[in-house]
Amino acid sequence: MFYADLSSYTYWDEGEEFTDLTDGMRSVRFQPVYERFNIGWLEAGLSWTSGEAPREFGRRLLAVIDAQQVNVMSGLHECDLCPTPLPDSHPWYSPRPGDLRASAGTGEIRIPGSPGTVFASPSLIGHYVVDHSYLPPQPFIEAVLAFDPYGAWQARFPGIRFPWVPKDAILRHVDEA
Repeated sequence: MFYADLSSYTYWDEGEEFTDLTDGMRSVRFQPVYERFNIGWLEAGLSWTSGEAPREFGRRLLAVIDAQQVNVMSGLHECDLCPTPLPDSHPWYSPRPGDLRASAGTGEIRIPGSPGTVFASPSLIGHYVVDHSYLPPQPFIEAVLAFDPYGAWQARFPGIRFPWVPKDAILRHVDEA
């Protein structure tokens, strides 16, 4: 699924749902009060920028991906930039031979930008950067370098790795409707 970098995010209009990583059984859902911009929604056959990203950017981006779970879906999206589909015997969450990151994903990440803006990316962005040399726009690189996914967040939402969760957001158990 392709969305141009820095275009307005329209993929999921049901709000944001962050899963609590301390137990995986709680989540916070809310309507965002910030504007979301797409980064890294790539598709084979459509143009995107390639190049070498700063090493620290790659390290920080992968830390965010490992720390955040946003809008996790029950479906699986496989990288169509890779030359062949994964065989059924290969676990989707494991890198292909020769790759550094898994080439399939189920969710997204959020990176705070300037006040009132957030970058919305598929969790596959890590694979795109380290295994396909995707080079995101400079504002995204700068935002990733400035974001600490392990920072101290609201005590009410200790496992939610994002600073702009509204105070009126409701922490709920995953089995609640």
